Amino acid sequence: MSDTERQTATGKVLWHFTMSLDGFVAGPDHGMDWMSGISARPGLVDEYVRSTGAVLGGRDGWDAAGGHRPYGGLWDGPVFVLTHHPEDAAPADGVTFLNCDPAEAVRIGLEAAGGKNLEVFSPTIGRQLLDLGLIDEIDLHIAPVLLGEGIRLYDNPGGGPIRLHRLGEADPTSVVNVRYRPATTARIPAGTVE
Repeated sequence: MSDTERQTATGKVLWHFTMSLDGFVAGPDHGMDWMSGISARPGLVDEYVRSTGAVLGGRDGWDAAGGHRPYGGLWDGPVFVLTHHPEDAAPADGVTFLNCDPAEAVRIGLEAAGGKNLEVFSPTIGRQLLDLGLIDEIDLHIAPVLLGEGIRLYDNPGGGPIRLHRLGEADPTSVVNVRYRPATTARIPAGTVE
């Protein structure tokens, strides 16, 4: 599977995540320890650091991150956290807590991004923006791990399918083929004789 084109700063609303093969963007309680031991192509993080003008996230994710900035602190720019309770949020440099509808949060974030991309780092907000037609692109990095539980990228029980078009030169409706092999021997249930 080839990589997609390099990310560019074109003022788009970008729903961006590293995701497990089974569709989780965080473990239980927003745990991110599952991301250790994975790699990406050289320069990938720098691409996003250069093309990101602002970040929009949710309160649960921000609180779970403990005030850590996106991209391990390599990126410095305005962060907007959408919350129903901004009054009890711990202040942080460069972080604005918003209590507005998601469309208004996008307007504020795009203005602050100054022509670069607004990255959405929230499954819930991303789903709402997708419903409103405000997501320009979904950018996923699929990690070779199965989590089994946690926070899904897209969780919308009872909702209908949303068709997507793959970017690039290939057929936009073509499936993406990935092939992995377990890194460890399959688990043998307790009490089973080999």
